[in-house]
Order: sequence, then structure tokens, then C-alpha cells
Amino acid sequence: MPQPIVSLDRLELQPRAADYLPAKPTARVFGAKFARLGEKLGLTRIGCSVLSVPPGAVAFPFHSHRANDELFLVLAGSGELRLGAARHAVASGDLIGSPAGGPETAHQLLNTGDGELRYLAISSCIDPEICEYPDSGKVGSYAGRGEAGFYHMSRAADVRDYWDDE
Repeated sequence: MPQPIVSLDRLELQPRAADYLPAKPTARVFGAKFARLGEKLGLTRIGCSVLSVPPGAVAFPFHSHRANDELFLVLAGSGELRLGAARHAVASGDLIGSPAGGPETAHQLLNTGDGELRYLAISSCIDPEICEYPDSGKVGSYAGRGEAGFYHMSRAADVRDYWDDE
């Protein structure tokens, strides 16, 4: 039976697992520890995690979701939100909405402070999902999790005709 309550103050955050990514990030700018809470709480339609990002780092590449909305609550620290073409200062207590959409809703939280940037990330759990990565021109397709899931990353510029090789 899932736990009905999780104390954020007593969480032990772990380095990011490669549960849906085949390789570990190699760039030094990517760095975060986190704890997945949705599954612990028995949630199946809402994702929830706590993330801790060290100074100068981000947890994920700049990206947008075509299917899922995300909501972030800054618990500690300060940083900068990239949202579409805009940049916004964020600090403890700020609530951030990132709706599903294209490049105009792409988002990323950068720790610009001297200490950890800790935030709660909440998302809808619509599966499958398509994510776009404007900085690198990539597109990711995700369905399910783990070994039974489907994962495909490509470049948006690598367009194929529907009838190609048929």
C-alpha cells in the first residue's frame, strides 16, 4: 500500500536515475538530485518530484511537452526560469506554470544562486508524450516506462515522408 503522506523535510534525494534515458548526461551543467513522490503516494495520473539543483546547474535541457502540463513550486534558493523566449527571476515561494505546447512553452530552471535550488515539480501524466528541445533541435517520443516502454530521440530536421521505404 502506498504511503498517504511524505515529509519533504525528511526526503533523501538521489542522483537522477536513467529510468527513461538510455545514457547518463555528460555535460557538467546538468546536475540534480531528486525523489519521485507520485508513485510513493500511489498517484497514477499526477507526477510529483522534489529536485535539488546545485549552483550554476540545471536538471534538464530546455524543453517543451506536447501532452503534459507542469507546475513548479520553488521551495528554497533562487534561479532563473527560461520560458519560451523570456527569462524570469524566481525565488523561494514562487509558483510557476508551464502548460503543454510547442517551443513557446519550452522551459528550464537554472540555479543562479549560491546555494541549492530546491523545487517541487508536479505534472499531468498523459502517456504517450512528445517533447521538443529547441536548443538542440531534437524531438523525443516517450510511451510507458522501463524496459517495456518506447523511447525515440531524433532531430526535428530529419523529416521523413509517410511513404518513405514502403
